[in-house]
Amino acid sequence: MQDPAFAAALRLCGQAPVQLSGGLTVLQRRVAGVPLAMLPRAIPPPDLARQLKEVGLHRRPLILSPERPCPLPFALRLSGSRVRAVLTLDEDAAALRARLHPKWRNQLGAAEGRSVRVIRTRLPADPDSPVLATETAQSRARGYANWPVALTAAFAAVAPRQTHLFQAIANGDVVAHMLFLTHGSGATYHIGHITPRGKAVCAHNLILWEAARHLARLGCCHLDLGILDDSTPDLNRFKLRTGARQQKTGGTHLIWRLLAAL
Repeated sequence: MQDPAFAAALRLCGQAPVQLSGGLTVLQRRVAGVPLAMLPRAIPPPDLARQLKEVGLHRRPLILSPERPCPLPFALRLSGSRVRAVLTLDEDAAALRARLHPKWRNQLGAAEGRSVRVIRTRLPADPDSPVLATETAQSRARGYANWPVALTAAFAAVAPRQTHLFQAIANGDVVAHMLFLTHGSGATYHIGHITPRGKAVCAHNLILWEAARHLARLGCCHLDLGILDDSTPDLNRFKLRTGARQQKTGGTHLIWRLLAAL
């Protein structure tokens, strides 16, 4: 994420991101003892080599993962493009609802007709809070990688107004939640969980609908629902039936020799 709050959260976790003169944030990592620079989710500017040289990172191997496909003539591709589901937000609820797939819209209507309500609250800046503890257990059980929960907690600490937690309540119990992060004119779905009771009442449909409307009112133009993964066809279908479009990422690339020669 290219946002000042992300850099501040990294610093709170003891890391040392570097801000380039053009405003982009570069991360620093070590892989097998080799120091690397990483430019995540950004189109590299034409003068990237100069900006890296200004901060003494021009001789390090550089990992690029641009937000969308772009020319990288001197880069070695490490992995190909992936596809994200991106929902265009609209303050006009009728227009937003009209873009829903009929089955998704019917599930939303069913949730609205039941005794389910959605509340918006702030995420406690504590890695051991119930939401983040649930995420730790869920990611381990399902074998997926996400931000460390300490980083999510740090983001909530440094940018509470950019951290939006929505919970679905049924019969007095929390049956589902979704966490969204805002940045610039966009928002990103970050983590979520749903119980069997939540699934039965289509709680995630209702949460995502209410969140999309709220984020649109905040001025967000789009909502990134995450990568479409072949291993999760049901989740992919849920995302795309919101009316989200498929958007390719730029893949992952390595640049080293070109910069080292400067």
